[in-house]
Amino acid sequence: MDTIRINSGKTKMIAHRGLSGIECENTAAAFVAAGNRDYFGIETDVHRTLDGKFIIIHDDNTSRVSADSLSVENNDFKTLRSVRLADKEGKIREDLCLPSLAEYLRICRAYGKTGVLELKNLFSEYDISEILKTVRNEYKIDKMIFISFHFENLVYLRRLEKNARIQFLYSDKVDNALIERLKAHSFDLDIHYSRLTEASIKLLHENGIRVNCWTVDDKHAAEKLALWGVDFITTNILQ
Repeated sequence: MDTIRINSGKTKMIAHRGLSGIECENTAAAFVAAGNRDYFGIETDVHRTLDGKFIIIHDDNTSRVSADSLSVENNDFKTLRSVRLADKEGKIREDLCLPSLAEYLRICRAYGKTGVLELKNLFSEYDISEILKTVRNEYKIDKMIFISFHFENLVYLRRLEKNARIQFLYSDKVDNALIERLKAHSFDLDIHYSRLTEASIKLLHENGIRVNCWTVDDKHAAEKLALWGVDFITTNILQ
């Protein structure tokens, strides 16, 4: 198995949930696979556990990636950590488990990659301050991009860290209301790629907003977006 090479020009490529087209998503294996390639960044998802720790997983439940069905926010870190995950062939592997936030950050640091951290669900301001503390302890704020579908998460984060790079996750059309909302908080945009046009990318750039797009696995679509000048492409398999 390997990635699909594209002509990305100046567009920076981000490995979605690590190199999830090859390894089980959001695992150390996926992060290391991305680290060993020339990706700009490694994207992942963070949840708060019942005992107030931070664990890496996309869904609210472990059932899609394991043989167990556990609610992430209703179980403690130790219990979730004991779950073993399935590889790309659907086989449970003893080496595949849910990483901690700190472990993800250490891998990003070891390979010199920008971390792209999605804040899943709605966090309290205290939780976000604790996430920032972990980032400072394990890596650097300026080596991170923070993303979330929850605008409130990003407002809290901006209040706590004025220089953080922040992108609002979004799946609707680009319009003036969105642009003004982003500019009010100095947020960039991370949008579903189908919502972008050459004109909308130009408009966002004219307003000082950088553009990331998710999740692009089609070579021709990615190369078109790169020609249009999109700043980042988040992908499972393209490189």
